[in-house]
Amino acid sequence: MSTIATNSGPISWNVDSSHSSVDFSVKHMGVFTVKGSLGTTTGTAQTADGVLESLSLSIDVSAISTNNEQRDGHLKSADFLNVEANPTIEFKSTTIVKKSDAEYSVTGDLLLAGTSKPLTVEVEVVPPVKDPWGNTRSGATGSGVLSRKEWGLSYNSVMDTGHVLISDDVKFSFDIQAVTA
Repeated sequence: MSTIATNSGPISWNVDSSHSSVDFSVKHMGVFTVKGSLGTTTGTAQTADGVLESLSLSIDVSAISTNNEQRDGHLKSADFLNVEANPTIEFKSTTIVKKSDAEYSVTGDLLLAGTSKPLTVEVEVVPPVKDPWGNTRSGATGSGVLSRKEWGLSYNSVMDTGHVLISDDVKFSFDIQAVTA
């Protein structure tokens, strides 16, 4: 694969779902970290002269997996994500600040479990390359933390030890690959 010029005017990108993932982790009982992944990620991005201008993602939460069927079922229920009413998590950028050639601070509206709130994520992008089949590809990676309570996900209980059953903080990370439209 070879790197290609990034000053090529406006470019539209489609997320390559088969090469993209969103993962999360949350403390359970204050001593154990539960890790999981979300389902298929789709979306689009726009760049101009190699600079990220917009990003829109849709993530299928019906395929949430923590490697425990009972827990996954509970996460899909109305106690948490209410997947029946809210089958996707949506993110649409509102402001993108270029911090360096490869780093951006992306703020957007995150629609999670029926509640939309702003969220800022630090994103690192890789320069576009031509793949062996002649397609132009690029990628982005990032991570962050969000508060469950801010999105109305307040299911919890306090244990005898004083720890909460489920931490309010949810750490997430993503790896997104996109191909020109």
